[in-house]
Amino acid sequence: MSKVACALTIAGTDPSGGAGIQADLKTFQELQIYGMSVLTSIVAQNTTGVQDIHHLPLSMIEQQLDSVLSDMPVHAFKTGMIANIDMMQVIEKKVSHLNVPYVMDPVMVATSGDALINQEARIFLKEHLLPLTAVVTPNIPETEFITGKKITSTEDMKKAGEYIVKELGAGAALIKGGHMKGKAIDFLYDGNEFHTFTAERINTKNTHGTGCTYSAAITAYLSKGDSLIEAVRKSKEFVTAAIKHSLSLGSGSGPTKHWAIREEAHIKHS
Repeated sequence: MSKVACALTIAGTDPSGGAGIQADLKTFQELQIYGMSVLTSIVAQNTTGVQDIHHLPLSMIEQQLDSVLSDMPVHAFKTGMIANIDMMQVIEKKVSHLNVPYVMDPVMVATSGDALINQEARIFLKEHLLPLTAVVTPNIPETEFITGKKITSTEDMKKAGEYIVKELGAGAALIKGGHMKGKAIDFLYDGNEFHTFTAERINTKNTHGTGCTYSAAITAYLSKGDSLIEAVRKSKEFVTAAIKHSLSLGSGSGPTKHWAIREEAHIKHS
């Protein structure tokens, strides 16, 4: 019997389906991974922004983690939105002994600009959870917060990647260039060298949930046993196709199309 790759996401929700736990599970499904989820916060949000947030009780977050980890195999896991220090402490306690790749999407601000975690939690995330990761996947604003330095060039992105790994203890850092001008260039620093992943910039406002989707894809490929470089390369292709064929739904920043790469493959082979 072939082993089924299993991945876990620990994050907040998006009832409109474009980001958060919903985006993660769609991504896992598309990549033929058995997906599992632990909810941290229930977020009332849509393509226009965040309307309200309800944090689950710590005991419920802990119980969800215990339920999954005591019964199910986990071959890789990711975290998305973790709103406060108390939640982070519970998660740190439960995952620090898991000997599997941890992908951190350091969710701090929604695409709409709404802040999702508080200042103290950002610092705790950096000091306590970051050193546990196999890879952290910040965009430019998140990178600026983590490093405390302004990012205005690809050279700045590279320096930030080195700093996050060498000084802050992350296993690797994928600095995403979606907020820069020109081509969409991401730099992966793995502790030894840089790997560059480039895609054409797609002119669309429909980028809701791209960070969640990208990091979920990396988690999925790592759960299958791919190397980090291979996981990032495939995930970049996955998220680029999802943005290229993004969906004009809602009146704000629309969601990406999680099944786009499957459609592209079908067209190629038909």
